[in-house]
Amino acid sequence: MAKTSPIEFVNQVKAETAKVTWPTRKETVSTAIMVVIMTALLALFFLGVDSIFDAIVQGLLSLAD
Repeated sequence: MAKTSPIEFVNQVKAETAKVTWPTRKETVSTAIMVVIMTALLALFFLGVDSIFDAIVQGLLSLAD
């Protein structure tokens, strides 16, 4: 693989960065809101699953007494 000079590397990075399609502010905000909503839903789901498992374990432990 041929080595590139640091100046050539920076020029290549600038050229590639110019090709990137950056999201608009509206797209970024809507994506962030979706992430927050999905995170909250998953947190509630895992809270429910954890509560169910906790009840099962407590029930089994009470049988051992």
